Amino acid sequence: MATRELHFNSLVPELVCRDLATSLAFYCGALGFERLYGRDQPPFAYLEREGAQIMLDEITPESWLTGAMEPPFGRGINLQIETTGLEPLLTGLKEAGHDLFGAPEEAWYAGADRLYGQRQFLVQDPDGYLLRFCQDLGEKPLDARESGGRIVS
Repeated sequence: MATRELHFNSLVPELVCRDLATSLAFYCGALGFERLYGRDQPPFAYLEREGAQIMLDEITPESWLTGAMEPPFGRGINLQIETTGLEPLLTGLKEAGHDLFGAPEEAWYAGADRLYGQRQFLVQDPDGYLLRFCQDLGEKPLDARESGGRIVS
């Protein structure tokens, strides 16, 4: 069996979770992440999907916690994860019985001289972290504001 060389992104969020097995079923099952490596004690996993990387760390007495943890975790943050297609994710979530936090939508974000588009949806993981999966729709001129989709200035 060939060994895969690991590349670590410059920024990789590490999310504490209540139960690693439950989180792995969500991320690797419903969302199609691959487990690059992990350990049993303390429970930990390093995951990747289309270049997006995330670490999961089950809460233990040794966890690096800065305060009390109560669900939903990650309040005030959402993690944007770019993907080549939303449909496999939406199908996986539906088949696993996970409700969406925000329905799929087309959104255009205003830059200095153009609009940047993406199709996106929101879902919470088993611990309440908010994930925003998006598919690139390209760019269009600022004067194309009336051509459809929600405009975010």
